[in-house]
Amino acid sequence: MPGRAIPLVTGEYYHLFNRGSDKRKVFLQPRDYTRFLQTLNYYQFQDTKPKFSHRFNYKLKSLKLSLDNKLVNFICYCLMPNHFHLLVQQLKEKGISIFVSQLLNSYTKYFNTKYKRVGHLFQSTFKSVRIENEEQLLHVSRYIHLNPIVSEIAKDLDNYPWSSYHEYVRGPKICSTEEILRSFSSKEVYKQFLDDQIDYGKSLEQIKHQIIE
Repeated sequence: MPGRAIPLVTGEYYHLFNRGSDKRKVFLQPRDYTRFLQTLNYYQFQDTKPKFSHRFNYKLKSLKLSLDNKLVNFICYCLMPNHFHLLVQQLKEKGISIFVSQLLNSYTKYFNTKYKRVGHLFQSTFKSVRIENEEQLLHVSRYIHLNPIVSEIAKDLDNYPWSSYHEYVRGPKICSTEEILRSFSSKEVYKQFLDDQIDYGKSLEQIKHQIIE
């Protein structure tokens, strides 16, 4: 992986994203989305453990994965048919790079085996944007959660299962939702924070496509 102009600093927050090679779809069936999320959850830990493909031969609890050995802290995510977005905090030195490398290598092996293909699945280097302040953290979380709506692949967030939006309105599973929700008086207020931007987000998406065309 090429060196980065801006280093990934422990303790800081980053918006990470990557897309399929040649803009190809990387999630073709519901099982693919589920597998990616399971892999993402598994490789957040630094502990020595079996490869994810073999983990079902073990009880996950028996691996004694320690919260003290997490590489990254997940804030929010969204999986789209040909790309993904993650908002994470790096907890260990080189934690993001190690985590993303293991995640993409493992998922690519799964995808290539399942669909009988070879070669790279994702673009070679994932993109990262450092979050500079709390306001940016909130707005990036909104941008990530609104992706299915502004891209017009879902009519509303409640009916799109492949983002952390559901963790924010029903309770966390993978993500540390308190990092965002502590800035709002309730989950309903955060939901309104998202809804207020939907029309503007759609307008920006239309302008972007007009410029590209």
